Amino acid sequence: MEDLFQLADKSYRSRLIVGTGKYKDFEQTRKAIEISGAEIVTVAVRRVNITDPSKENLLDYLDPKKYTILPNTAGCYSAEEAVRTCRLVREAGVGRLVKLEVIGDDKTLFPDIPATIEAAKILVKEGFFVLPYVNDDPITAKKLQDIGCAAVMPLAAPIGSGLGIRNPYNLRIILEQATVPIIVDAGVGTASDAAIAMEMGCDGVLMNTAIAGAKDPLLMAEAMRLGVEAGRKAFLAGRIAKKLYATASSPLEGILG
Repeated sequence: MEDLFQLADKSYRSRLIVGTGKYKDFEQTRKAIEISGAEIVTVAVRRVNITDPSKENLLDYLDPKKYTILPNTAGCYSAEEAVRTCRLVREAGVGRLVKLEVIGDDKTLFPDIPATIEAAKILVKEGFFVLPYVNDDPITAKKLQDIGCAAVMPLAAPIGSGLGIRNPYNLRIILEQATVPIIVDAGVGTASDAAIAMEMGCDGVLMNTAIAGAKDPLLMAEAMRLGVEAGRKAFLAGRIAKKLYATASSPLEGILG
């Protein structure tokens, strides 16, 4: 069954998006990404080199023809910083697809929503395909999709916390009103978290620490691939309704005696 993930102007087979931070080295990063099956790879351009060919460069390990590089503005604390970072990566020829992060403070790493909206308006107007990282607020998600963002990325839990989806009810509302892909970003801890997000109907899941921070990142990369695939298939298949009382698995008609 063909089930492609449409994002901006391109289709993908994988619905898992992975980050590139916190690995032992670029070689481990490459192996984990390959095992994960991800086709979109996000890079914090203020922390990982992808623009200076004179220094060790992540793109020496990842073939840009095979992967879509999704630069992100991690480490930006204002709309101006985020917009400037996106313009720099576009000038470096990385592309127009960007993950917008404007962080509110160092302790929670929650997004600064007014600054995120301000930056998104500018970037959309300049022709970027914007994927904003936001909290799990349905109103914010709707505002960003109405601005023209290519997708919205609500957090499951604080970045790097591994707490899983803390507010499935808000996420359900976001999904009900969505007209663009909804990609859960941040807070996923293990494969079952990713599967739950996909079973709910999310279009994709983005993660970094859950793989890079695992005791065995390569094995976890495989687990996450399988978790996303299983959750997506379960969503498409449609789960049975929950009931208070038992229902016999076998037909009761024709029982002897």
